[in-house]
This record gives sequence, structure tokens and C-alpha cells, in this order.
Amino acid sequence: MKFSRILVGVDDSQDALLAFKYAVDQAKQDQAELVIVSVLESEEMNVYQALNKDYVHGERAELEQHVRDYQRQAREAGIERVNTVVAEGEPGEVIVKEVIPHIEPDLLIVGSEAKEGLAKHLGSQAAYMAKYAPISVLVIR
Repeated sequence: MKFSRILVGVDDSQDALLAFKYAVDQAKQDQAELVIVSVLESEEMNVYQALNKDYVHGERAELEQHVRDYQRQAREAGIERVNTVVAEGEPGEVIVKEVIPHIEPDLLIVGSEAKEGLAKHLGSQAAYMAKYAPISVLVIR
């Protein structure tokens, strides 16, 4: 099967790095567009952080830079069409209900586990995305 648009969910976990590498390889093989998504989980902020616009803006800016780093790596690997999406909310739900309908990918690739750190967003949500996504989902471990 050949894919034309691949969506990969990233954070800073080892499984997300593996998912990203797999997505880059698949996109190269299929000459597909690669869309890199990461989700800022505002629910993990305490009430004072969530109300502090400077804090939220700083967290989002850091996440956007992290996603741009992934984009640069994908381009250096030879992927011509690479786009990014940064969203906010519960990762599994946001990706399934908002990002997938908007981006319309053929395949979603995510890591199976997340890690504490910059963005522990996706791995804990892998089962949700695999169950509810309207497209094929590849969970990498």
C-alpha cells in the first residue's frame, strides 16, 4: 500500500523518535507528504500556569520550536513536503477529532509510550487513537 499523506505524532519520548524515523522512511518510500503534529496539554498545567498567558505562550513556543526541529530533520532526510501542526488539548482526542479531519492523512504513526519531559503527549494516548481514528494507525514501540 502506498500512502500520500502521513501524519506522525511527536513528543520527546524514545517511542516518538522511533515513530518519527519510521514515518520519515515511509514518506520517502512513498514520496508522501509528511505532517508532524504535537499537542500542548493545557490540562497538565496548574490553574495559575493556565491563567498565566506568558507561561502558556512560552510552553507553546517551546513546543513549536521542537516541532520545527523535527521538520528540519525530515527535510534533511530528503522529504520534500513537510508540514507541522501544534494543537492544544487532550492529545488523542484532538488528533482524532480535529487534526485528522483537517489534514486528511492516509496513515497516523505514533509511539506507544510517552516520557516525562518537554512534551509527554502522545504515547499514553496511542490506544485511544488506534481505536477511534478513522484511518490506519501504526503504533511504534
